[in-house]
Amino acid sequence: MSHKEDCIFCKIVAGDIPSAKVYEDEDVYAFLDISQVTKGHTLVIPKKHTKNIYETDAETAGKLFTRLPEIASAIKETYQPIGMNLLNNNEKPADQSVFHLHIHLIPRYGKGDGYSSNWEVHSDEYNTDDLQKIAEEINQNISST
Repeated sequence: MSHKEDCIFCKIVAGDIPSAKVYEDEDVYAFLDISQVTKGHTLVIPKKHTKNIYETDAETAGKLFTRLPEIASAIKETYQPIGMNLLNNNEKPADQSVFHLHIHLIPRYGKGDGYSSNWEVHSDEYNTDDLQKIAEEINQNISST
């Protein structure tokens, strides 16, 4: 596994910093977020250091994302949340604070449980043609294998 010396999550994977481990295999490590936005708030990371989703190769992403359903289901079975948010922030403007790819699993227990995902809806600013043009522009930058 490639680790970065100054990365707190790489230090957690290496055992240099303690964590409340939820899951571990040769490629993925999951541990409780020390902030516990809601009970059971878990971070799931690849052991291989990768800064964010933009810099993550398909193999690493595949290994990470295939573990999410099992870990999320274990949280659901344990605490019976009524829902769950999966959150990933990339770069500082999107509130990424640790620059090692990580997925937040945030169990939801109802209004006032401590988590909010409010954003402004701009659906009235885009008509069907606008949406089609945006989709085509993005598609031009997808390199299919």
